[in-house]
Amino acid sequence: MPSSGDAAGRRPHVVLIPSAGMGHLVPFGRLAVALSSGHGCDVSLVTVLPTVSTAESKHLDALFDAFPAVRRLDFELAPFDASEFPRADPFFLRFEAMRRSAPLLGPLLTGAGASALATDIALTSVVIPVAKEQGLPCHILFTASAAMLSLCAYFPTYLDANAGDGGGVGDVDIPGVYRIPKASIPQALHDPNHLFTRQFVANGRSLTSAAGILVNTFDALEPEAVAALQQGKVASGFPPVFAVGPLLPASNQAKDPQANYMEWLDAQPARSVVYVSFGSRKAISGEQLRELAAGLETSGHRFLWVVKSTVVDRDDAAELGELLGEGFLERVEKRGLVTKAWVDQEEVLKHESVALFVSHCGWNSVTEAAASGVPVLALPRFGDQRVNSGVVARAGLGVWADTWSWEGEAGVIGAEEISEKVKAAMADEALRRKAASLAKAAAKAVAGGGSSHRCLVEFARLCQGGTCRTN
Repeated sequence: MPSSGDAAGRRPHVVLIPSAGMGHLVPFGRLAVALSSGHGCDVSLVTVLPTVSTAESKHLDALFDAFPAVRRLDFELAPFDASEFPRADPFFLRFEAMRRSAPLLGPLLTGAGASALATDIALTSVVIPVAKEQGLPCHILFTASAAMLSLCAYFPTYLDANAGDGGGVGDVDIPGVYRIPKASIPQALHDPNHLFTRQFVANGRSLTSAAGILVNTFDALEPEAVAALQQGKVASGFPPVFAVGPLLPASNQAKDPQANYMEWLDAQPARSVVYVSFGSRKAISGEQLRELAAGLETSGHRFLWVVKSTVVDRDDAAELGELLGEGFLERVEKRGLVTKAWVDQEEVLKHESVALFVSHCGWNSVTEAAASGVPVLALPRFGDQRVNSGVVARAGLGVWADTWSWEGEAGVIGAEEISEKVKAAMADEALRRKAASLAKAAAKAVAGGGSSHRCLVEFARLCQGGTCRTN
């Protein structure tokens, strides 16, 4: 295998190893295209088939079709008995299956002639040892916010300091950043025996062994967290941190032939539409869906709503009429478009008719809203989404009612509350101006000479050098 420090001037071969779920896969595709097209790297993307969701499969096909320079490395997982984790989230199960198969990556990397790796945070603690055996530097692409990265890095220290007190996880004061309140900590982390908690803590402890960490954010969106991470305030011995966001869209997935959302948006007045989407990762309860429907209806505003009712899209067979309540679609047909089809979210957010994004605040959605200058009304549902909603509110990109319930808490968010928040956000000119200023800052960051562009240049230079960081 060519060594990672081969002759100067040779294009480095960076192998990217994502985990499962669109929230993880999309940034890896964008990074692959950026490195191969603009930063002098040969890039391979490790793929595991079958994917958990149809959305992942379609995204990968579109990526490799549009960018043939990005090589596909198929990775066959070892047999995995999911019955060991009854009722576990299917994406967490895929994380675990990939983690247990990590030792099999060695021959794949040898055959590919890799000079550097970048893997997902969900795989960090098991891929870094493989990289060291191969003599390769292993970087991490952290696909969530810098605030969440700081929590991941500091959480093991927090647990060690509070071991034995029996009080469970409380507020977490992250050095140099700010306090993450107990209510915003991902639900799974309150259970020390949860599969995700075990993965999260193991990965957090291993971060100091990485060669570097890329995070899909930019300085103007998260100034405190980025600075604290880069200055080593969050954890001692921390590797270099590269804020490279917002990573730009990489591929255009073929549109659903039944989807007519762009034609519908073209027919709407400028800044008149509320776009509603809760991402590809989680379903919303039927009761909450109906309250949201009623809230959108009584808000009086036009809306485009992408509905998802199951965790895995392949299982989503319910009809919109039965999900949203009798007569809803008929009552709103003149000012609302509701679909279960895949939409190009970046294209929607860039459309001049869109004025507000009602979002779960998955991190890809937050960065896309920031890049497009569209204000956000945050309705986080699980995981890192309350941490991200805090980033949205702190940055002035949007508003968040932090008393609203989320998955695992009693009650639903009522239609009247949703309606009032939508109306207030749509009328808030200061919010609109702040979102527009963040879009300008995002564009400046990724342009030549901008902070994110410089970080990506430095990362590519490190891959060219190919030194392996060890601890």
